[in-house]
Amino acid sequence: MSIAAVNPVDEHSLEVMRRCLEIGIGKLHLCIAGEPDEAVNLLAKDPRTQLHLCTDVDHAARCAVALARADEAQVIFKGSINTDNLLHAALNKEVGILSPGAVMTHITAAHIPAYHKLIIFSDAAVIPYPDCKQVEAIVGYGNALLKFMGVAKPKIALIHFTEKSNPKFEITTTYATVRTLAAQGFIGDAIVDGPMDVKTACDKQSAIIKHISGAVAGDADMLVFPDLEAANTFYKTISLFGNATTAGIICGCRVPIVIPSRADSVESKYMSLALAVVGQNAFSFISKSNS
Repeated sequence: MSIAAVNPVDEHSLEVMRRCLEIGIGKLHLCIAGEPDEAVNLLAKDPRTQLHLCTDVDHAARCAVALARADEAQVIFKGSINTDNLLHAALNKEVGILSPGAVMTHITAAHIPAYHKLIIFSDAAVIPYPDCKQVEAIVGYGNALLKFMGVAKPKIALIHFTEKSNPKFEITTTYATVRTLAAQGFIGDAIVDGPMDVKTACDKQSAIIKHISGAVAGDADMLVFPDLEAANTFYKTISLFGNATTAGIICGCRVPIVIPSRADSVESKYMSLALAVVGQNAFSFISKSNS
């Protein structure tokens, strides 16, 4: 496994790189903008590390994308660079790593002390208002990731405040279509249900009181949110008030991309990279089928 890190010059990113070397995660490609400082040079002394000197951050992003495109890196990690700059390189139509027709989305895994198991959710960072094709892809990615993580039959909840399809809320109509496709086996073998609210999806007693049955209610493995605002608010809320440990990755490209926030802890950034390493094999068949 090789990781291409884009300008990992801040202390958090450097610590994540050090941890990768400590556990023997594989080879590191450090794509550095400008002259490397003492900390980077010290890291580059490790024989498992290769230093790539770039003129600026955009060049560093293109360097990492080129490594992924050439199959020399299986994961891209964002260091000290704006997400927009990195994604601009990844989405380049000529030399990028998004296959034609593929859907790029963001998936977060979270350990929430109040919930009885690990849960994943989407999309808190990329797609503002997912359409039917995008929701279908999100469910497919979630199903693949959860199965690779050991969940035999993932339970996926389509989230909304209402529990019935209503033309006034277009996403609920989309949910009905996706639910039908899943039931017919077109999106793997996940159990998909909704619309339902987060409490119904994650609390069995609430589902019983509301007379909502089914395998997903109260025991969801994944939450699919109707828009970026809802997902991002959920993400920040569980992090601040729920003491959640989170890890997030972008999937749909040739390799998973880790785009941690500047405010994320070292632990969160490290866990995100670990999730990307785990998910690389889970998503590989999807990206190859779209090539």
